[in-house]
Amino acid sequence: MTENKFDILIVGVGGQGVLLASEIISEVSMNAGLDVKKSEVHGMSQRGGVVSSHVKVAPRVYSPTIEHGQADFLMSFEQAEGLRAVDWLRRDGVAIISRTTLVPAIVTSSKKHTYPDDPIAEMRKKSENVIAVEADQIAGELGNPRLVNTILLGVLSNYMPFKQEEWETTMKARIKPRFVDINLTAFARGKEIKLASVNV
Repeated sequence: MTENKFDILIVGVGGQGVLLASEIISEVSMNAGLDVKKSEVHGMSQRGGVVSSHVKVAPRVYSPTIEHGQADFLMSFEQAEGLRAVDWLRRDGVAIISRTTLVPAIVTSSKKHTYPDDPIAEMRKKSENVIAVEADQIAGELGNPRLVNTILLGVLSNYMPFKQEEWETTMKARIKPRFVDINLTAFARGKEIKLASVNV
């Protein structure tokens, strides 16, 4: 992975904060003097539809989309969505996956589609660097189930060259004041989680 060059694919479903996470990553990177381009795909509905965001960071970025198999990081707020997107990850890339399970309506209402038994295990067959995060459990301990995105941002921050203060300043600017403190706590909890063997 080239220093100060990061291709990050973020996936989840509507309402999980995918777009906020991509905005925070983009702003932290731009504040550090790097070029950023991003591309977003929204699902069929505001909540429940698939949402993804490509974020490309480098001294100079020429395209807003990540080539298939070239993402340095995959950050997924739902484990089955992470499995669907894992082939976008490069061979030595890092997958940061919440163990969140949100079974879509197409699975519950159809006999043709099934939810995978163990998405994390399937991902580990394709990538050695899978960080499975009990983000729902941590968010529950903190008293707000909507903290999954900030927890995973904390994990991601371990592999990016930005100081914690830079992340915190950006979150304070992007998050409603009454939710800032709890999100900073969630970020710090996420920062405690990393794979010691990953060298990026």
